[in-house]
Amino acid sequence: MDLNPLISPILLTLALALCVTVILIVVATPIAWWLAHGRGRGREAVGALVTLPLVLPPTVLGFYLLLALGPNGPGGWLAGLWGARTLAFSFAGLVIGSVIASLPFMVQPLRNAFAAIETEVLEVADTLGASRSQRFIRIALPLARPGYLVGAIMAFAHTMGEFGVVLMIGGNIPGQTKVLSIAIYDFVERLDWDKAHVLAGAMVLFGFVTIYSTLVVGRGRRGGDAAR
Repeated sequence: MDLNPLISPILLTLALALCVTVILIVVATPIAWWLAHGRGRGREAVGALVTLPLVLPPTVLGFYLLLALGPNGPGGWLAGLWGARTLAFSFAGLVIGSVIASLPFMVQPLRNAFAAIETEVLEVADTLGASRSQRFIRIALPLARPGYLVGAIMAFAHTMGEFGVVLMIGGNIPGQTKVLSIAIYDFVERLDWDKAHVLAGAMVLFGFVTIYSTLVVGRGRRGGDAAR
């Protein structure tokens, strides 16, 4: 079997998932902290908006992302800064769309981890003269480490397996937007069962490892809470 057609989608998907996960760690941290400890009537509305990709059909989310990233949307204006017409059907567009689609998978574990931090711990640090940034960096972030691990694993895995959104905004361009899920679909359409089996089997194994990892991290967290 010629494995060359399999290598490009695998490498492209890994690069996409890694980029999205790193971006989500940065983007989701302030959102999750505000949702866990912020105040205001708009907090739950923002929480619902962040969680919306979980309940929307991927094609619906992909449709509106396609409009936003297209030549007549904000993405077209942004792409015009370097002479392009659109962010759709590009790797950059896949990154933007995947960040939005995977956002709840990072925010929710982080929100739960931040919410589990006892207020008394932060208040003690406050009485000892720690600033807000010091409390967050030295106390909140280390205590929320399991949330970061679970969120990163879930966001990475969801990006690896996303199909509807990436198909709508990326299409099937080899080397640019043809990720694993699209490649499997393409191989099935061409009745190339052997290559489809290889990629699909690898994704099943990857999914099992992902779920197992989150269970191990969750069990470790519960054990640490019980020990305290």
